[in-house]
Amino acid sequence: MTITEAILANHAGRDRVSPGETVWIDVDTLMTHDVCGPPTIEIFKREFGEDAKVWDKEGLAIIPDHYIFTSDQHAHRNIQILRAFAAEHDLPYYYDVGGDDYKGVCHMALAEEGFNRPGTTLFGTDSHTCTSGAFGLFSTGIGNTDAALIMGTGKIWVKVPETMRFVFEGELPPYLMAKDLILAVIGDIGTDGATYRAMEFDGEAVYDLSVEERMTLCNMAIEAGGKNGIIQPDAKTMDYTRARTDRDFTPVYTSPDARFHSERVYDVSQLEPVVAKPHAPDNKAPVSEVAGTKLDRAYIGSCTGGKIEDFVAAAKILKGQEVTIDTYVVPATTDVRKALWTEKVDGETLADIFENAGAKIGLSSCAACLGGPPDTFGRTHGTEVVISTTNRNYPGRMGSKQSAVYLASALTTAASALSGVITDPRDVLVA
Repeated sequence: MTITEAILANHAGRDRVSPGETVWIDVDTLMTHDVCGPPTIEIFKREFGEDAKVWDKEGLAIIPDHYIFTSDQHAHRNIQILRAFAAEHDLPYYYDVGGDDYKGVCHMALAEEGFNRPGTTLFGTDSHTCTSGAFGLFSTGIGNTDAALIMGTGKIWVKVPETMRFVFEGELPPYLMAKDLILAVIGDIGTDGATYRAMEFDGEAVYDLSVEERMTLCNMAIEAGGKNGIIQPDAKTMDYTRARTDRDFTPVYTSPDARFHSERVYDVSQLEPVVAKPHAPDNKAPVSEVAGTKLDRAYIGSCTGGKIEDFVAAAKILKGQEVTIDTYVVPATTDVRKALWTEKVDGETLADIFENAGAKIGLSSCAACLGGPPDTFGRTHGTEVVISTTNRNYPGRMGSKQSAVYLASALTTAASALSGVITDPRDVLVA
C-alpha cells in the first residue's frame, strides 16, 4: 500500500484498503477557523442537540485566522461565536484573538502546536488543510457538514484515493524553492490533474527541504485538485514533531510493492524559477518568459509563502536595497512574526532588512491572500498587477476582480519588488 492507503487502513481497523473503496475511519484531529467554524457549530448543535458534547476535546483545534485585523462587525461576530463555543465546551485548543494565545494562519499553527503527527488523520474546514501531509499524515479539507459529523462522532466516511507520485531528483539549486517545484507540477498536470487523488512527493530534492518548505509542496496539492498531499516522514519530520508534542504516534510508510496511478520524475537541475500567470495556478511560465512585466505591488505571506524560510530568502535579496513598488510582508503566525526581530541575515534582523528596504510588515493572519474585508492589509482595490507568494490567483482572490496576480516563490517576489517588474532571481543572486 501507499502511505495514504496504509494510514486509512489503520484508521479503518483494516489490514488493507484499495483505491476506490469507501471506509469509515477514526479521526485524530479536527481543525476549524473563523470562516467555517460558526456554521460547523450551528450544524453540530442542530444535528446532535444543544447539549451535545464534542467527541474529543483534545482532538479539536479552533484557530481563527482569516478575517482578523478588520473593523468588519460580521467578522467580529464570528470570533464571538467561536469564543462562546470554546468556553461552553472548555476547549483547550482555542487560540483566541487579541491575546497571547493568538497564533495566526491555521495551517502553520497546526505544525507549530504539535498537531501534525506522522501516521495520523487530520481534517479541517479549509481546502489547504492538505498542508499537514508534509508530516506523513493523511490531511485534507472538508465542508462544514462533514466537520459537524466529526465534531459529534470522531468519524468520517472517506473514499480511498489513488496516488500520483512526483519524484524530484538531484540537489536543489539556490535559486529554486518548494514553490517553484509545485508550480511546475501544477502547470504540467493542470488544476484538475490530480482530482481526488493523493499526491505523494519523493526524491532527494524533497528530503533536502526543511519540514516547513515541504509544507509548501503539500499545501498546493489542492490547486491540482488533489485530495491530499503527502511526504513520508524522515528524521527531520520526527525531530520537528517530537520537539512540539509528547502525544503518541506511529509513522507509516509506502511499501516497496505499492501501486501508483502514475509517476512523474523531475531533475531539479533542469528546472527554472516558475510563475503562475493570471488567472489560474496552472497557467505556468518560466520567469524568463515573463521577465519585464510591470508590477504595482509585491506580497510575501500566507500559509504558502509566510514561513520564516520565505522571509530569510527574501531578506537575502532585499538586504541593503530598496523596493520600488508597494511591498507587503505578512508572517503566517505570531511565532514567525517574532522571529523577524531575532533571525538575522549577515548580522541584520529580517525586520530591519524589510523596513530599511521600504517594505510594510503586517500582523499575522491570512490577510490579503483571500481578499478579506476592504480594510484588510495588502488587499487589492483596483487594477493592480501583483506578484505574490500566495496559492491562488483567480479573479478577485486578493480583493479586486480587476487585479492580476502572478504566483511566485519568495526569491522571485523579492527580486521583482526591487525592480518593479517580474525579475528572475538568478539575475539578482548572481549579482
